[in-house]
Amino acid sequence: MHQVIGCRGRELLTGDKFAEVDSVILGEQLNHVPAGAKDQFTDGSPIWPEISRELCIKAQKLAKEMNYHPNPFAMSLRKNTPRTIGVIVPDIVTHFFASILSGIEDTAIANGYFVIITTSHESYDHEKRNIENLVNMHVEGIIGCLSQETTDYAHWLSLDDMNMPLVLFDRVCMPDRFSTVVADGVYSAQMATQHLLDHGSKRIAFIGGANHLDIVRKRKHGYLEALRENKIPIEKDLVVCRKIDFEEGKIATEILLSLPEPPDAILAMNDTLAFAAMEVIRNHNLRIPQDIALIGYTDEQHANYVVPRLSAVSHQTYKMGEAACQMLIDKIKGDKKIRQIIIPTCLQVRESSIKRKD
Repeated sequence: MHQVIGCRGRELLTGDKFAEVDSVILGEQLNHVPAGAKDQFTDGSPIWPEISRELCIKAQKLAKEMNYHPNPFAMSLRKNTPRTIGVIVPDIVTHFFASILSGIEDTAIANGYFVIITTSHESYDHEKRNIENLVNMHVEGIIGCLSQETTDYAHWLSLDDMNMPLVLFDRVCMPDRFSTVVADGVYSAQMATQHLLDHGSKRIAFIGGANHLDIVRKRKHGYLEALRENKIPIEKDLVVCRKIDFEEGKIATEILLSLPEPPDAILAMNDTLAFAAMEVIRNHNLRIPQDIALIGYTDEQHANYVVPRLSAVSHQTYKMGEAACQMLIDKIKGDKKIRQIIIPTCLQVRESSIKRKD
């Protein structure tokens, strides 16, 4: 396996770093009230004796009209505390995202940055709100992973429009506009499918998430390419793409097992779906891998502790976090290029994917 690093020549928009209204501009509209006071009276609570309540009300109204965001870190920045970057992840529970966050944080700290971590909880609305909050906090750049619900990318494009440095990872969108760090989705799925074919499986099914997600499309494409290369007819009934969720994975597996001719192997596009499939297969009194072989994705720690142990495509998650953070820091320092980094994966072969003769 190899690492592929792509680079495209398109530059980000030029101009002021964030193209925002600052306290100096606001002060000019308020007849030159000292800039240092603006962040203190825009909440309606003046601490400068010479600032009247009437002026506070006027400032609040003008700040809203001019889309002014007071900087909560202004004082700390003047004391030379660490600079900040923001991170948006779908969750912080799984080992996959926790490991990526470790890579991001270690790289950020080594470069003098403090990390603010937010979670979307797989919600489009939460994701939009997280972006707004991070912008209001005046972070210097953002690293993000799309929620499963996200199909409208306007909130991400708004960061590009204000020249906010941005890097997306894992679940990404619009690679012509945004720099990305991803795993080798097509190749890894092709490799996993070929492994199942090489070890006795003949009717291989694919369980994925929503089709609008880039990682779903790529992994499904790799699965289909392996079937084509082996001249195996593609059956639409063997592909079930719903949501990346344990209960949805169980439903998908039930659909597959109810087919007149059910699959004898399943490639699940992440370990959550694989564990769901494993439960349903057992509930049907079927054996893994003798009756149905199984491969998961991301190689969560639990893969080693289930019986049989789960074969899985393993991601270099810490390295993914390191790469995303370093790319963002380079952008903060002035790198204008749109870049795509593909982190290689490997297949961890365990008992769940190799059929044995009785």
